[in-house]
Amino acid sequence: MLFAEIPGLPETKENLINAVKNNHLAHALLFHGPEGSASLTMALALSTYLFCQNPGDKDACGECSYCKRMEKLIVPDLNFAFPSISKDKDGEEDEKNIELANWRTFVKEQPYGNIHDYIYFNGFEKKQLNISKGAARKIIQSLSLMSFEGGYKVMLIWGVEYLHPSAANSLLKIIEEPPSKTVFMLITSQPDQLLTTILSRTQKVMVRAFSDDEVKAHLVESGQCDVKLAEQISMLADGDLRVAYRLVNDVVDEQVSKIREWFLLCYGKKLKDLFNLADNFHKADKEAQKSLILTALNVLREIMLKNVSLEELLRTTGEDRAFIEKISGKVLDENHVLELYESFNNAHYHLERNGNAKMIFTDLSMKVLLSMAKTN
Repeated sequence: MLFAEIPGLPETKENLINAVKNNHLAHALLFHGPEGSASLTMALALSTYLFCQNPGDKDACGECSYCKRMEKLIVPDLNFAFPSISKDKDGEEDEKNIELANWRTFVKEQPYGNIHDYIYFNGFEKKQLNISKGAARKIIQSLSLMSFEGGYKVMLIWGVEYLHPSAANSLLKIIEEPPSKTVFMLITSQPDQLLTTILSRTQKVMVRAFSDDEVKAHLVESGQCDVKLAEQISMLADGDLRVAYRLVNDVVDEQVSKIREWFLLCYGKKLKDLFNLADNFHKADKEAQKSLILTALNVLREIMLKNVSLEELLRTTGEDRAFIEKISGKVLDENHVLELYESFNNAHYHLERNGNAKMIFTDLSMKVLLSMAKTN
């Protein structure tokens, strides 16, 4: 990964390169930004720049043996840690090697993917993930060895919010005082979930969301679509390159249509159908449940914007836009949307903590139904 392969973000690239040139690069960096941002790719591009044998003023050369190996993520001094499921000791080493190979494939195929993409990619649905104390021991062991080729050693930890507390505590000392020329790169989209002891030992690198112009230019310049389609996609993606890729590849997102069906059943007070939906929701895996709730939150945001006459900020189009315009105002006014937004936020919180999905969905259905009834 080269800096040039990352759309836009010139200020972040310049700051990182200047830190290397001026020998001011911190030994522990926390790359954090919203989902679909360049948090991971920026860390990989910085790693390439550190390993490069002929770095330029603005990027790695892209031609030396290190740069070529970084394309495949197989530099010996580049170490990875990422969330995984607990393993039995028998055959653990073989499984770790398979996981590492899968991780490299995932990063190359979905460099802007999130933890949910990673879970589905590996078939980890309904399994508990963490970065265990055993993984932390391996991190310490690998960093205690000499660099293979006498240069930098990089320890990249993706999904650092999944560090088990005991693992995080065991890493504190080496993060604070790593071996010479060792750089920790921690990547997360949820820095608020990290232990303060970890946060205090890192230099924060805030990676902002992409601008609409950066997304549009990238899609056009990479030949993925024409200017007109790129304009539409960049607006819908809202700075999330993961979403932009899904849209340009015609990955149909049926979530909004599911919300439309759900809300119309609430409006019609179709209790039997709502209870059937609750059963289906309960049968879905946790990530699908959370995804639906997040989509509902986005729909409520769009309704709110329509209610306060900020149509220029609306992201939805076509049937979804027509639904937003129809349901706002007379069906759901501003006060009820605010109340529902808080309820859906709380529902997402409880799903994260393994609350009963059927009860959560049913409760939300009744709240939507009552809000619509009050408005009418």
